Amino acid sequence: MAIALTFAAFIPYVRAILSGKTRPHVFSWIIWGSTTGVVFLAQIEDGGGVGAWPIGVSGVITILVACLACLKRADITTTKSDWVFFVSALSSLPLWFLTSDPLWAVVVLTTVDALGFGPTIRKIYRFPHSESLLFFALFAIRNIIAILALEHYSATTVLLPAVIAMMCLLLILVAMHRRRVLPNVNTRNSSESMSA
Repeated sequence: MAIALTFAAFIPYVRAILSGKTRPHVFSWIIWGSTTGVVFLAQIEDGGGVGAWPIGVSGVITILVACLACLKRADITTTKSDWVFFVSALSSLPLWFLTSDPLWAVVVLTTVDALGFGPTIRKIYRFPHSESLLFFALFAIRNIIAILALEHYSATTVLLPAVIAMMCLLLILVAMHRRRVLPNVNTRNSSESMSA
């Protein structure tokens, strides 16, 4: 069910990117793709079983979304903090290797993944109609279902999906609040402002 929700969330999101209605922050998606892929490997090593599969599928699709967003010239701005998040994500692999414990890699990656929401939340604060709230709602639900499907519960297997579900809900709350405050800002104006 969690894998089906992953596809249910991504298909309309990809269509929205292709039509120009959604302009994802490319660097956020690169960070999310790389962190999700490594956490999937850590979950498999810690016995997560089928509950880890939606995370693996999501990692692959997330990298594809980053590539598509880049090709469609979505939001490609980067800041120093974006690079810090990306380098931190890459640093998790040597940490895992040195400690022989996937938990430390998952802690680093979950922190980086949560911080990776920063550019997208910043963008949504300025342009509240620039992202699909349904997409993030489906991902929150998907992560809750993935947790329920885990074959082994530990900090290594539960941490990332739990934190990402909470971050998706936070993003939705920020967007809903800003949409009430700025009801006349539409996606087209947001897209033109971002590309200016």
